[in-house]
Amino acid sequence: MGASFDSPEKNAQFKTNQEFPFELLSDTERELALHFGAATSSDQMWAARITVLLDSDGSWLLAYDVGNTGLRAHAGRVLEDIQAIFGP
Repeated sequence: MGASFDSPEKNAQFKTNQEFPFELLSDTERELALHFGAATSSDQMWAARITVLLDSDGSWLLAYDVGNTGLRAHAGRVLEDIQAIFGP
């Protein structure tokens, strides 16, 4: 699942155009971004790219700042943690 500051209509268009396989939430009020640290104010134009790992109950386990890390390295780190926590 992903979230962006875009409207539901823009997210739906992006999902269709990019054949994006995940659901996209519209966080137009920046509530999720503020909660998880992807934004520092409600008027911020862009969210930081982060990954949040949740358990099956929706509890926050870990958060990762993508930052300047390559996406492959970032995804590898998240996968390693998933396997360490939940098993292979």
